[in-house]
Amino acid sequence: MKIIRLEQVNSTHTYLKEYILKNGFEESLCIFTDYQTNGLGSRGNSWSGKKGNLFFSFVIKKEFLPSDLPLQSVSIYVSFILKKILKDLGSKIWLKWPNDFYIDNKKIGGTITTVSKDLIYCGIGLNLLAVDEAFGKLDIKIDVNNVLESYFKLLGEKILWKQIFSDFRIEFQHSKKFQTTIDDQKVSLENAILNEDGSIQVNNKKVFSLR
Repeated sequence: MKIIRLEQVNSTHTYLKEYILKNGFEESLCIFTDYQTNGLGSRGNSWSGKKGNLFFSFVIKKEFLPSDLPLQSVSIYVSFILKKILKDLGSKIWLKWPNDFYIDNKKIGGTITTVSKDLIYCGIGLNLLAVDEAFGKLDIKIDVNNVLESYFKLLGEKILWKQIFSDFRIEFQHSKKFQTTIDDQKVSLENAILNEDGSIQVNNKKVFSLR
């Protein structure tokens, strides 16, 4: 994985897409910064945060991922890998369905993914510093370079979706205390059923990752 650090950017996700469009895809590539001015969040919202937080986006070929991973659940997969890295470092971070990072009951970050032909773009934002009272921050100090190195090393091991899902299924119980947005409506996850492909069954409707 080639990693490029930028001092400031409007959005790592937008920058990366434009970079690949202009230069073509030659290798897996990550763009990261500690300050973005117009970041992309879920459902078209912004996720800009403040200087000192972590924002990174990367692009990989589909074949880079394990063969048993449902494409619709890539966001869960790449998010859970990062959660695992941070948890191993001592954090109490957990993953709310489908791909929001939480400490206790406050969101500290999230993931968006987009697919373009045989390429998968993933963007992750994580609060390392306090933003405002509505959001939390990571509960440990990290060396960003070391975390990214560990993250892409573990991602490259192609851990099977079956293994990731078995751990995520246990953690999914935390999500049931919260709501999610489906078709622009807030929906409780209290009675949601998690399917093996990463989707949920809620109100008699099957819903995949919303990002």
